[in-house]
Amino acid sequence: MEKGKKIWMDGELVDWDKANIHILTHTLHYGLGAFEGIRCYRADRGSAIFRLSDHIDRFFASALIGLIEIPFSKEEITSAVIGTVKANSLEEGYIRPLVYLGAGTMGILPKSNPVRVAIAAWAWGAYLGEEGIKNGIRLKISSFSRNHVNSSMTKAKFTGNYVNSILAKREAVAEGFDEALLLDTEGYVAEGSGENIFMVKDGVLKTTPLTSVLNGITRDSCIRIAKDKGIEIKEERFTRDELYTADEAFLTGTAAEITPIREVDLRKIGRGTPGPVTREIQNIFFNAVHGRNKDYECWLAYI
Repeated sequence: MEKGKKIWMDGELVDWDKANIHILTHTLHYGLGAFEGIRCYRADRGSAIFRLSDHIDRFFASALIGLIEIPFSKEEITSAVIGTVKANSLEEGYIRPLVYLGAGTMGILPKSNPVRVAIAAWAWGAYLGEEGIKNGIRLKISSFSRNHVNSSMTKAKFTGNYVNSILAKREAVAEGFDEALLLDTEGYVAEGSGENIFMVKDGVLKTTPLTSVLNGITRDSCIRIAKDKGIEIKEERFTRDELYTADEAFLTGTAAEITPIREVDLRKIGRGTPGPVTREIQNIFFNAVHGRNKDYECWLAYI
């Protein structure tokens, strides 16, 4: 992570090192806040933010689920995202909008705490490594289950939801793996610590349905690409042992982009290298985000 120049906070751009909060900020103590992860890419016609309006819609949806009223309109937040990228002179990078409850009443119930909004942007490469993007990564089924659908609202990108992911990721890395894979509370494959998952078997692409996972925007992009290429796709549950016998598998997410999986629980997936379906979707995706595919030009917001 490279330090940027400015962070947008409640309508103003402040110096990176001065973008501070009070120690009694409610969200810091209790975890009720919402965020987004967005990427800006260096495209052939200039820098462009990937699916910006979809990310802003999800940002506001998460806030709604958490009963947080964002004190800015979608148009204002969209403009602030673009302004923050420009203020940091970024041609390519990662953008993090965050809405949180500020200092005020302490205790579980935030009675009069002010709603704050911040947007940061910085240069950030492949989340799971360039080597992972190229050759695939190793996963471990976590001992931690994905949060139950009625326990912490899985359709919201809440800050507090990611404690579970942190524990799972730490466990996997400590045991020598690159990433964790969580099962849902009924034992079916759910998602990675911060990614959706796809598997390929006999030419059919399958991904976990949206019953217990976040509606990933990169996930949705891959589904559209697959349909456009005539690849059969199913959104249905699958088990860990079904995944073990997959021909191919990959993770998707704003940070992870499209990262192939070469191994799960010491079991080689397919030939242990990224397969043809993975490579085709991956190539189309990266061409799209860099403005080299007119079919997906609508995904880009040029700045």
